Amino acid sequence: MTCARWRLCWLVWLAISTFVGPAIASEEFPFDRELMLDAAPMRGSKRIPILEIAGNGVASIQLWCTSVRAQANVGADSISIIAGPAPPAQCAPERQAGDENLLAALAQVTNWRRRGDVIELLGATTLRFRLMTN
Repeated sequence: MTCARWRLCWLVWLAISTFVGPAIASEEFPFDRELMLDAAPMRGSKRIPILEIAGNGVASIQLWCTSVRAQANVGADSISIIAGPAPPAQCAPERQAGDENLLAALAQVTNWRRRGDVIELLGATTLRFRLMTN
């Protein structure tokens, strides 16, 4: 390849990576949208946890048994979630344990990333959510 063609290819690659690359890689957090946990329903229920975070940081979390309010702080790629107290729930012990485990995992998230309709909350445990598209 000649030197002129090499420079031209390099300039084209530089232009594409400078303008198109960041647009593809940096998707915004989906505020005010329902995010469904990427999990199967527990035995005896059709319910799957859903997380929704408003632009002002107010969040609602529908768990396996119950629902809680929370406060979220979302940055460019960082996130923290502080859930309020969970009301007493009357459901199967494994679903109650699922609520406790999910709240504990949400309390430990520190970062997030988005790939299309999939949002991953990263911490001690990676929680994978999907945007509700209906």
